[in-house]
Amino acid sequence: MQREGATAPAPDDPHEGIEDCMKPVIARVNGYAVGGGNHLAYFADFTIACEEHAQFAQVGPRVGSPAAGHAVAYLTHVVGAKKAKEIWMLCRRYRAQAALAMGLINAAVPHDKLDDEVDRWCAELMQRSPGCLKILKASFRTVYQPLREASRRDWVQEFAPDLYRSGEADEGKNAFLERREPDFSRFPR
Repeated sequence: MQREGATAPAPDDPHEGIEDCMKPVIARVNGYAVGGGNHLAYFADFTIACEEHAQFAQVGPRVGSPAAGHAVAYLTHVVGAKKAKEIWMLCRRYRAQAALAMGLINAAVPHDKLDDEVDRWCAELMQRSPGCLKILKASFRTVYQPLREASRRDWVQEFAPDLYRSGEADEGKNAFLERREPDFSRFPR
């Protein structure tokens, strides 16, 4: 979010927008951070979550909706490869304390303290050298640049070209809409 009067254009890719923003980005999570919301939470420089309400998850394989490249691979840098694969492939939900334990978030606080905690982190960052923070953001970004380049591939066409024609994606979408578990058993493994 930009403050009133800001003139910078919105990024085409919100993940890259967070990386390219030369100021620290804090995600405040007080509910579900699922799918794209989870991406935004883990791309943020800092994530502060409500102990009672925050939940984190990926759902792509559960609903037949693929994500690929940068958005997927970036998570390995946050929680490690094994945990990232668990999050992405098993589509489990994680409460704030579990997310904190795996390094997915920076802090988990009670609901009535969430805004105060975010304000505290902001105040602490405001005490730091703005130039140094920009240099740090740019330095961290260099680690992820190869991941961004990999995002330009057409992952669906390359690895699962029949995903949409076969009905596999429809099965996931329809199961979600019908509030039932999808049955992917008829699709080749």
